[in-house]
Amino acid sequence: MDHSPTARRNQLVLVAGQLLSGVGVASGISVGGILAAQLAGTTAASGFVQTASTLGAGLVAVPLANLAVRAGRRWALSAGFALGAAGAVMVLLAAHLGQFWLMAAGMLFFGAASASGLQARYAAVDGAPPQTAGRAMAIVIWATTVGSVAGPNLSEPGRLLGLRLGMVPLSGPFLFSVVAFTTAALVIATFFLGAPRPGGSSRPARAGEPRAARARPVAANKRHGAWAALRTASRNPRALAALVSVTGGHMIMVGVMVMTPVAMDAHGQSLEIIGVVISLHIVGMYAASPVFGWLVDKAGALRVVLAGCGIFALAITLGALMSDAGNPVFMSIALAMLGLGWSACLIGGSSLLTASAPEDIRVPLQGANDMLMNFGAAGMAAVAGPVLTAGGFLWVNLAALVVLVPMVALAIRAGRTTPEPATEEMVPAG
Repeated sequence: MDHSPTARRNQLVLVAGQLLSGVGVASGISVGGILAAQLAGTTAASGFVQTASTLGAGLVAVPLANLAVRAGRRWALSAGFALGAAGAVMVLLAAHLGQFWLMAAGMLFFGAASASGLQARYAAVDGAPPQTAGRAMAIVIWATTVGSVAGPNLSEPGRLLGLRLGMVPLSGPFLFSVVAFTTAALVIATFFLGAPRPGGSSRPARAGEPRAARARPVAANKRHGAWAALRTASRNPRALAALVSVTGGHMIMVGVMVMTPVAMDAHGQSLEIIGVVISLHIVGMYAASPVFGWLVDKAGALRVVLAGCGIFALAITLGALMSDAGNPVFMSIALAMLGLGWSACLIGGSSLLTASAPEDIRVPLQGANDMLMNFGAAGMAAVAGPVLTAGGFLWVNLAALVVLVPMVALAIRAGRTTPEPATEEMVPAG
């Protein structure tokens, strides 16, 4: 790890921001579907909350990346958390007024906090030396674990708080979201130092170059917006493999995960058992992040992506085989492995993307990647419901397999095109 005071401080600040944002996201999402159904008068509206939040994260990903280029990571991350807090306030107002569509709009803004949480992984890499960049990213992702586990446990205290304050009880947990997102924004804005240059290389200062020269944000370049960055990346086998691995991995994870409770419920499993399965899935998503970060630094990002694809294949196979039984033990294993595959592809793919992209398109490409992964997940979640209805949980896993195939093919192609020494993996191109 980078032991410079600035790097240590920024990593601690990013970890604190992730802890807070994880609490804010999880506490709101855990009751959001029930509140939406209550406001709309139909359970059909419950899934719209997650979709709106995911779409919101996708919509702001590129603007936040552009802001990072112009003003620095500090203000971009703070802005995303502040927008998330504003969205939570809109949800509180919607509950008070009984307006479902106002809640839906609020959840779009709510998703901005998730977008900042995702972009924090790139902020962790900006100032890290090449040989430890994977671990720097992984630690920030790992910090989300605490918030994601603690957030749902605030549902009942939040409901009681809302009841005591004379609010709609189910809106109470969103008070925690407001406080968590606002605090995260203030922590980042106040304590994050702008020393790592967004989109810049992790190089030592040149002779005679003041250290502050590396702290200035890269000047915005109109020729390299998100779509131009994607076009450039599509011609780079390694960058393309990275984009597809992150986007496809997120699609697989979301598509299978959101349908698992529905499939288990159809087989008569209790809510308690379903909750345990989802909790193990969340642990799989985040708890092993430091391990995958270490593997990126030691073995190379592309190999970690391929390992993630292999884990996904095992999870999908097990889920498909258990589709008619709904066995909670095997479903727990499948969902935990699903989380592990997501973690490996996210960390490996994000590291590969950062290393493969030329400096002048790196930050716009990172924003475009987050946009694609959120839009892809929203689309996969929307399709998964009809697929489950038509063919059961088996078809859901087969749909995930369809997404996995190009991920594997492009990763293998990238490996054949450009051999991957671990010592060179994290050296920025350009």
